[in-house]
Amino acid sequence: MAHRNTDKKPAPTSPASTEGAAIGDPAAQVLRRFRLVFNAVKTHFQNVEKKAGIGGAQLWALSTISSSAGLGVNDLARAMDVHQSTASNLVKTLIERELVVAAKDGPDRRTVQLHVLPAGKRVLKRAPGPFTGVLPQALASLDAKTLKRLDEDLAELIAVLGTDERAANIPLGQ
Repeated sequence: MAHRNTDKKPAPTSPASTEGAAIGDPAAQVLRRFRLVFNAVKTHFQNVEKKAGIGGAQLWALSTISSSAGLGVNDLARAMDVHQSTASNLVKTLIERELVVAAKDGPDRRTVQLHVLPAGKRVLKRAPGPFTGVLPQALASLDAKTLKRLDEDLAELIAVLGTDERAANIPLGQ
């Protein structure tokens, strides 16, 4: 594992100061890599919106419901690794667009089971994959050692950013 200097934090860099950064500047190189990642994600979600007519997070929810008919909202939230209220809002939109139906037809009549309607199946057929998004698919293809290192490095970056960690449960395609 690489040694990390934890004694001093780098000074915040303004966007203007990184634009003219030298090609060999490590911070500028990492910034360019983040741009590549973010632009790949953005391009995928724009493609989804154009071809499927729904947002990336909605498509992911729709595909998850399709592959697990009778799924409940809490199960959907766990499957997507999002907060229950986020899953509930996604489901509400899918129901309003008549892509999904919620019915209390299971053994426990207190909870709803979600089912994809024919219009939802048509959306899935015309939507570009991967339904989970390009970033989750790419991360899933990485080995455990790389993921652990990436997780540790991103945790360090997040600490420097001082970001609100509740944002971790909001899908990028929303």
